[in-house]
Amino acid sequence: MDQTTEPASPKKKPTERDQDGRRRLRHLELLLEVTRRMASYGTLDEVLQALVEMTTAELNAERGSLFLNDSDTNELYSRVAQGNIQREIRILNTSGVAGYVYTSGEALIIHDAYADDRFNRSIDEQTGFTTHNILCVPIKTVKGEIIGVAQTLNKRSGKFTRQDLNLLEAMTSQGTLALQSAQFIERMQAIRRQEMEFIDVVSEVTADIKLGSLLQKVMGEATRLLNAERSTLFLNEEKTSELWSEVGQGLESVQIRLPNHLGIAGAVFTSGKAINIPYAYADLRFNPAFDKKTGYFTRSILCVPITNKRGKVIGVTQVLNKRGGPFTGDDESRLRAFTAQISIALENAKLFADVQNMKNYNEAMLESMSNAVITLDESERIATCNAAGLRILRVHLPQILQQPAAEFFSGSNAWISEKLKRVAETQTAELIMEAELMVGEDKLSVNLTALPLLSMEKKRIGSMLMLEDISNEKRLKSTMSRYMDPGIADQMLASGAESLGGKAVMATILFSDVRGFTTITETLGAQGTVALLNEYFTLMVDCIQREEGMLDKFIGDAVMAAFGIPIGHDDDADRAVRTAIAMLKELNSWNKGRVNEGKMPVDIGIGLNTDNVVSGNIGSKKRMDYTIIGDGVNLAARLESACKQYGTHILISEFTYKALKATYFSRELDLVVVKGKTKPVAIYEILDYHTEETYPQMIDALRHFKSGLVKYRQQKWEDAKREFGEVLTLNDHDKAAKMYIERCDHFLANPPGDAWDGVWVMQSK
Repeated sequence: MDQTTEPASPKKKPTERDQDGRRRLRHLELLLEVTRRMASYGTLDEVLQALVEMTTAELNAERGSLFLNDSDTNELYSRVAQGNIQREIRILNTSGVAGYVYTSGEALIIHDAYADDRFNRSIDEQTGFTTHNILCVPIKTVKGEIIGVAQTLNKRSGKFTRQDLNLLEAMTSQGTLALQSAQFIERMQAIRRQEMEFIDVVSEVTADIKLGSLLQKVMGEATRLLNAERSTLFLNEEKTSELWSEVGQGLESVQIRLPNHLGIAGAVFTSGKAINIPYAYADLRFNPAFDKKTGYFTRSILCVPITNKRGKVIGVTQVLNKRGGPFTGDDESRLRAFTAQISIALENAKLFADVQNMKNYNEAMLESMSNAVITLDESERIATCNAAGLRILRVHLPQILQQPAAEFFSGSNAWISEKLKRVAETQTAELIMEAELMVGEDKLSVNLTALPLLSMEKKRIGSMLMLEDISNEKRLKSTMSRYMDPGIADQMLASGAESLGGKAVMATILFSDVRGFTTITETLGAQGTVALLNEYFTLMVDCIQREEGMLDKFIGDAVMAAFGIPIGHDDDADRAVRTAIAMLKELNSWNKGRVNEGKMPVDIGIGLNTDNVVSGNIGSKKRMDYTIIGDGVNLAARLESACKQYGTHILISEFTYKALKATYFSRELDLVVVKGKTKPVAIYEILDYHTEETYPQMIDALRHFKSGLVKYRQQKWEDAKREFGEVLTLNDHDKAAKMYIERCDHFLANPPGDAWDGVWVMQSK
């Protein structure tokens, strides 16, 4: 890297002076050309492209790029033309060579890109381009503010020089005013478009009086306006103190209800204050259970209260996963303004919906949202079909809406059309139990109810069809497969659904957790963290299912699993230990690939405990989860956390150790009282995942460690120190041995007395 000033040259001859004069003249002409060309362009894309083309050509380089800083996201962005499409590239403004130049304000000449630690070679790997040398300078305003960086790659002949650097700085400085002007114009145009769009949206949305369609419009527009993936509008039900929604943008239409004081939505409703969470899994208020249930991964959340004209909070609006980064303060202001404008329309639509519900109350149109509900108008055309109906009938809305019922329910399903015809003629309900419904080539067992729909004047306005899927085995297996290996689900189906009831059972609980996860999320950003977690969870869950364990839940970056639930084996403790060993081996192999790709490795700790626990469906009538509770679960979690203190990766309790049937490389590590308990528990470390490289001379080290532990408990501090010192001679990375030497030094200075029993009380969880 060449960052030094070239030495002053001796007094130049007349020909050299002439050459310098021509060079300076060419320099001035070039800067004037930059000014002239920049003045002729009206958009930021044109200015960026022109400036890159000029600098690349003038410096005789293969490629060039110009990055501007986005202060809202702390990213450097550039725009690249690909055909008729303008693609935007974004990187963190602290990343790579460009990030270094932006943050330091220091121009760089790098003669060998791959020898420089600041160079990110992953871009070359993705594009197939090979970067040899780099010239990179900060782009500064007349006030000295850095607004971006300019970069040229691979000088076609020779190396970049200080003269090239000065020229690139001069050209970018000359174009700075045009860049700032184009940025300002682009922002003003975007703001104007947003304002006009906002007015149009509000006008269109507030004209709707039907609550269902209004909610659909509101959520659709909120999602689009904030460039998010999903959104949900919750209204408060005063009678039940619940927040409810019938619309989830991006989800199939379902009704969601939750107490109006729980979760992030409840916190916003009760406080009347907005909440903006850039990283959901790093926030303790976020409950990942819904992500686990749906398979969705929540990255960022913005939730604002909906307030009526009297200042009363009537609900909340929640948007998830802004594309390209977290939600900003501008996003919050726009969402507040939007909800303020539509709050009156929401109240009117809710009142209208209440009236409609009262009119149709006696007909009992809906008993369960899990049932298919299909309505027909007076001409016997299908008017509506709920999400369950689409799922059971395996169709999309365009395939069923406005279809004549006689045509849709034809062939082997023509009996349904006959029932609907009879209901229309007699105005009485028809009920059929355990009827056969053909869906494609599959047979479903259903209960069918057909009812007439009547107006307040008792005039016929259509018919309603309700289908209840009672194919229990298929539904039960689908539910159970979320928690366990399909083979176990098959066994449980054979033993009957009563196996899912709550019961006390002996099981081995496994907890694992990623070390330094907060640092990882800060380094990778939201999208990188999602990709990493998806890869990591896939590897870990495969290890659990290979030993027929049950995945209980993901808790942020942590994994909780159980062995012995719901189907027990006589070697469940061994299955759990084998799983932990496999998890670390898989992780080691995965990390090698990550390191080769220039990515940071991932480290985990695992805790295991065997005990009687309570398992079963736990929750309320509105929400149930098959899970495990009990002190045995808590101890496993404490042991996982203790791995950090002892420098280990797998810790098991004495209860798991005694239940093992096979032999493993292990050592008794300590006798501890975990936080919140009074009875000591012996803990053991499992070391089978180690190789000679990761733990050299393990057998000899284990022998010395065991002898040192005996001397330690006999209060023979000097003898114990010698044994633990031998362990460190064999492996100087053994943190447990170092810890015991420190304890021995402490007790040499502060003898514990004859009543000391060797128990160590843990002060942290």
